[in-house]
Amino acid sequence: MSSKTRHGYCFEDFQVGATLVHATPRTVTDGDQALYTALFGSRFPVTSSAPFARSVGLDRAPVDDLLAFHIVFGKTVPDISLNAVANLGYASGRFGVPLHGGDTVTASSQVIGVKENKDGTTGIVWVRSTGVNQREEMVAEYVRWVMVRKRDAKSPAPVAVVPSLPDSVPVAELVVPYQVAADAYDARLAGSEHLWDDYAVGERIDHVDAMTIEEAEHQLATRLYQNTARVHFNQHAEQHGRFGRRIVYGGHIMSMARALSFNGLANAMRIVAINGGRHANPAFAGDTVYAWSEVLSKIELPGRRDLAVVQLRTVATKDLACTDFPHKDGAGNYHPAVLLDLDYSVVMPRRPSAAP
Repeated sequence: MSSKTRHGYCFEDFQVGATLVHATPRTVTDGDQALYTALFGSRFPVTSSAPFARSVGLDRAPVDDLLAFHIVFGKTVPDISLNAVANLGYASGRFGVPLHGGDTVTASSQVIGVKENKDGTTGIVWVRSTGVNQREEMVAEYVRWVMVRKRDAKSPAPVAVVPSLPDSVPVAELVVPYQVAADAYDARLAGSEHLWDDYAVGERIDHVDAMTIEEAEHQLATRLYQNTARVHFNQHAEQHGRFGRRIVYGGHIMSMARALSFNGLANAMRIVAINGGRHANPAFAGDTVYAWSEVLSKIELPGRRDLAVVQLRTVATKDLACTDFPHKDGAGNYHPAVLLDLDYSVVMPRRPSAAP
């Protein structure tokens, strides 16, 4: 009996250097941003207000940076991670031109590394995925690595290729499409008086607020991105899996943490890079998510007086407030409540008097 259905790639199907073109092109609408806001409650002003977006040099309000990321990510799932055991990490992520309602996103991935695991039943696959708009302009790109099941444990292992990845995205490669005229930035409307100059390297911020994950909401969000991974949807299958229930898409936690970070980082107006990240533990419906952030570095943009970069670590936890900043123990093991450890860079306005 023949079958026209697709069952996704297994580990031995990936070849270093291969390029995968992902279905299906997706035209983004203003409704996508409205639904994203309803799901996560993001309050960052550039994506919330067209007049505010124009005040920082844009024609109109773009969709949220992480919505762009999720749409690109969702395109890749049927080819990259339908048979994945776990999504392990991210690196070298950049955001390009702002994505607006009416733009159409397509995505492709290049396989840049493979390595079979010792048990012979799974392997790690590294891919560089890129999403572009209808003008072939980069919207988002990133490297991720996933643990993927083998179709046949007896099949020979490919030659291991492990890519070398930078610790962070160089400032020269960051895309900063915003322009803020001197004294034109309204911090009151943005929600905080604290600008780039007010943050110190090593400073930690407890974002205080929390959100509980609802079953319907995390599935609705994942469907919004056309992410087809069965671990998020198919309880009939997952009742026999590792956890006995559906797990929450890791990107859902990223968006929750970003939304929560508004309280303390309201002027982090755009994510420009994802330097690295790890989903430390699974999340499930009913978990309550908290977050805290640490300032890792502060970087000036060459030739810019209006904006500068803050490199952040944001840690999300479940059912544990972040007053004491839970992270890792002395042996480097994550606290069991930690869900996400994300290293990323944002741009913030500078005080005109402090700029050179």
